[in-house]
Amino acid sequence: MNKSEHKKKALLEALEKSLGVVTTACRQVGIGRTMFYKYMKDDEFRAEVESISDIALDFAESQLHKQIQSGNTAATIFYLKTKGKKRGYYERQELTGSVGMPNNIKIEIVRNKNTD
Repeated sequence: MNKSEHKKKALLEALEKSLGVVTTACRQVGIGRTMFYKYMKDDEFRAEVESISDIALDFAESQLHKQIQSGNTAATIFYLKTKGKKRGYYERQELTGSVGMPNNIKIEIVRNKNTD
């Protein structure tokens, strides 16, 4: 392994410990954020970073579930608003057409009387 590969490996380990916080991981390894983003051009490295991001998201979801189990009403409402939309839990209604476009678009042209 060359120096760059060692840095990438250390950076991945630091990212996992910091739950994907780039600045913290870079400081721990002793590289700048600019170098991190250069490393991100490597598809294999990018895939590893994205995998770590999924781990961090899983951790956050597990914490949310703990809050729900402890009776935290705000956590329950948040979960239902984000995950329960299909069952009718939402604050506003979203009306979309077949490809995500709004239904019944109406365009009104208003003419200025002074320019006609």
